[in-house]
Amino acid sequence: MHQESTLDKQDFECLSQFRYQLRCFLRHSEDICRRHGLTSLQYQLLLHLQGFRGRNWATVGELAERLQAKHHGTVALIDRCEQLVLVERCQGHEDRRQIEVHLTAKGEELVSQIAAEHQPELQHLQKDLVFPAWGSKA
Repeated sequence: MHQESTLDKQDFECLSQFRYQLRCFLRHSEDICRRHGLTSLQYQLLLHLQGFRGRNWATVGELAERLQAKHHGTVALIDRCEQLVLVERCQGHEDRRQIEVHLTAKGEELVSQIAAEHQPELQHLQKDLVFPAWGSKA
C-alpha cells in the first residue's frame, strides 16, 4: 500500500540541506580519524565508550546498538581496537557472565584528541543546522 506524500518543495529542500550538512560533518570526521590512524567506526566505538551515560564501559550489545551494527561486526571492531590497545574486555563486576568493554589510557587519550578536533565543525553544524517543522502544516 502506497501512502501519498504530503511533502512540499520546501520540505524536500530542508531535508536535502540537512543531509548535506550531515554529510559534510561526517566527511570532516572521517578526515580527522584518518589523520589519527583510525577508521570512523573505530572512533565511534571509542566515543560511545567515553560517552556512555552513567558509566565508563559498555557491553558488546550496547555498543552494537549505539553503532547500529550487527553483534558479530561489533565484536570484530572491538577485536581490532583491542589489537591497537585502545580498548580491553573485562569480566562483569555484577554479572560475571557479562563482558564489559573499557577504554585503555591510550584509547582515552586518542578519543579526547579526536573529539577536540571535531568541536569547530560541530559548532558550525549546530549553528547552520536546519530543522524544519515537518508535519506541522496547518
